[in-house]
Amino acid sequence: MRSSLLEKVVFLDKDGVINHDSPDYIKNWSEVVLIPGSLDAISRLTRAKFSIILITNQSAINRALMTREGLDYMLTKLRHAVDECGGEITDIFYCPHTPEQNCDCRKPLPGLIHQACRRYAIDLASACMIGDSARDIECGKSAGCGYNILVKTGNGPAAEKELEQKGLFPEYIAGDLLDASDWLVTNHNPDPAA
Repeated sequence: MRSSLLEKVVFLDKDGVINHDSPDYIKNWSEVVLIPGSLDAISRLTRAKFSIILITNQSAINRALMTREGLDYMLTKLRHAVDECGGEITDIFYCPHTPEQNCDCRKPLPGLIHQACRRYAIDLASACMIGDSARDIECGKSAGCGYNILVKTGNGPAAEKELEQKGLFPEYIAGDLLDASDWLVTNHNPDPAA
């Protein structure tokens, strides 16, 4: 059963967008290094009445590098840090699978966004996906998000080239999440067809 209508939604990737990513995976809170301005960006979006839904691939779980409980603890700590800066994360959806498991929730597939849409009434045409990788932008576009923003933190520079080769173009390429939030607050139209 769906919860209430969320009129302005941002689907937000975690690693490489809110915190620095690592080729060894982010496995516990002590490894989380926040990207400067990322919490302020979430606070800005919250003040602008956007609902923030974190969607993140977390294959370290099924690679046996961390447990679900460990991830839940890390996400709880992240939520508290966001709260302390005046922001709010509405919900979190994650995929624990490795690429070889061929699930439908691992980005670039839009399964995590579909899960969110089963829980909430979301107008995808006015929703935004913000991420640092090509798979984030592919996920948002394939789900039907009206806005897709690539941030240059994390995998952003390589993702920009990959997306160009695939003929996929985000609505905006931002230096970081703070830049992305400024652009979205200024340019978001709740009715893109208008």
